[in-house]
Amino acid sequence: MNLFNSALGENITFVRPAYFIISGLSDIPNIKYYYVFLFFVYIVSVLGNTAVMVVIIMDHNLRTPKYIAVFNLAFVDLFGSSALVPKLLDIFLFNHPYIPYNDCMAFLFFCYTCLSMQALNLVALAYDRLIAIIFPLHYQVKVTHRSMLSLIASFWVLVITAILTAVGLLTRLSYCKSVVINSYFCDHGQMYKLACNDYFPNTVIGMLLPLLILWLPLVFILLSYLYIGYTLSKVSTVHERVKAFKTCTAHLSLVAIYFIPVLITFTMSARIHPDARIINLSLTSVFPPMLNPIIYVLQTKEIKQSGKKILKIRKRSKITVKKVNIK
Repeated sequence: MNLFNSALGENITFVRPAYFIISGLSDIPNIKYYYVFLFFVYIVSVLGNTAVMVVIIMDHNLRTPKYIAVFNLAFVDLFGSSALVPKLLDIFLFNHPYIPYNDCMAFLFFCYTCLSMQALNLVALAYDRLIAIIFPLHYQVKVTHRSMLSLIASFWVLVITAILTAVGLLTRLSYCKSVVINSYFCDHGQMYKLACNDYFPNTVIGMLLPLLILWLPLVFILLSYLYIGYTLSKVSTVHERVKAFKTCTAHLSLVAIYFIPVLITFTMSARIHPDARIINLSLTSVFPPMLNPIIYVLQTKEIKQSGKKILKIRKRSKITVKKVNIK
């Protein structure tokens, strides 16, 4: 227990700064072009994820357990992009690097919550594909609206509890050394290392969080697809194998887009220049929310058909209104 006392503030005079300074992208040449690029990425992300959510809401045929997970993914992508990109542009493009202490904690909470939920949403979609292919006759019994909502709700509770724990431990630290965060947002790993009292509990949570919300989801997804591949290898015809595997292509694309950049950045972090690492991590944060809706529109037959149906209905309604106005 004594191990935590210094971090929890017993007999310590706290130095709680009025603000932190975000400095991660400040010294890179011609970086303003990157900010403009991030702005366009954000606009595409907002439009794409909003469109996917609207299509799912408007089409009753898409109100299935799978599309509950897809809707939640689109919501998290939209929320996460809106939490990160406008603030990032305000900090660096409009030169407002000073961020109040409480605002920084809130910024950290929302960014980490959304990034974590992206990974766990991919777990929910992997579970959906696993049951659909392994137990096709029992799919509608095993994967119901209630079970999918319960799974996603449990993920939200897990992530919010874990991130709140990390934020709570940060508030117990005394920042008397520096207030400059060498990142593009209020980064947990960078922040607790600025403390001048014992931050061992923060180091522990800093190691547990990636394990819980990055590596374990990735292991589950990989094992799911190994089992799916083993099951499909027993299917008699090649046509049926390809048909079953096509239902997984959109999800596999999302998994690759989310996990591959993170894995490359973390495995090569010692050999990557700090500026390149920050840019890689920032792209990892903003690219998946932009590409996820595009992939689902291009690779998911149901959403393409639903989108076409909604557009046809709107065209018919406009034609009807014009005819009424002419009369």
